[in-house]
Amino acid sequence: MNQNNPELGRSIAIHGVRTNYHDLGQGFPLLMIHGSGPGVSGYVNWRTVMQPLAEERRVLIPDMVGFGFTERPPGQRYDVDVWVDQAIGLLDALDLPQADIVGNSFGGALALKLAIRHPQRLRRIVLMGSAGLDFPITDGLEAVWGYEPSPENMKRLLDIFAFDRSLVTDDLARLRYEASIQPGFQEAFAAMFPAPRQRWVKALSSAEEDIRRIPHEALLIHGREDRVIPLQSSVALAGLLTRAQLHVFGRCGHWTQIEQAARFTRLVRDFLGEAGADEPLPLA
Repeated sequence: MNQNNPELGRSIAIHGVRTNYHDLGQGFPLLMIHGSGPGVSGYVNWRTVMQPLAEERRVLIPDMVGFGFTERPPGQRYDVDVWVDQAIGLLDALDLPQADIVGNSFGGALALKLAIRHPQRLRRIVLMGSAGLDFPITDGLEAVWGYEPSPENMKRLLDIFAFDRSLVTDDLARLRYEASIQPGFQEAFAAMFPAPRQRWVKALSSAEEDIRRIPHEALLIHGREDRVIPLQSSVALAGLLTRAQLHVFGRCGHWTQIEQAARFTRLVRDFLGEAGADEPLPLA
């Protein structure tokens, strides 16, 4: 980790793109995929929980293409296929045949795609405030994907993310605004989810019949007051996934890993460490 900028971790080439990622701890690998907010990086998304989770396992946190400090080559495509291939490419580059996965929002949708396309590469799945089904786009998600850089707009977004408004300070809004206007950041972000944005909810979604066939044990975590991804999305996913459990936090928004960091960490650690977690997947 770079002391001057903790968002900078290690660098590795994946399909010709220099990918920024953090690699902490030892043990069975846990791949953590961030959400799709403006100026987000893997470190910013998971900073409150990455060190505690790394006490028992090897935690891998990449910046997905178009986000954070991963390279943004000219003409780069930003879509589900690119992001799924990047995640598998990271496991391949590190010679890891299998990993657990935690996906936040956009990252949850990618975790589902990975489980469908590459079931043998995942052991257990955690979905937090997850996208992955088609739903009428919320005002909150419309605001996130339609972000136009300004300190005021960033403050409004942070107010949408958090139930506890005391977490949304002027200093935090300024820092996240400054992160969102680093060279190339907003250009890539604006290219990912242009209006009309309902089509990108659908692009991130998986077919219900494919989700039903996912054999993995899955833990779903959601904030009841989430204004970005509706709670009903996780309720519906829990009804489709055959080996699912759902935990809902009251008085919590889209920032479960921040607003409920200790409880989130305990849930994830207990779930990934359950007896029988290492048993082979019941693949057809």
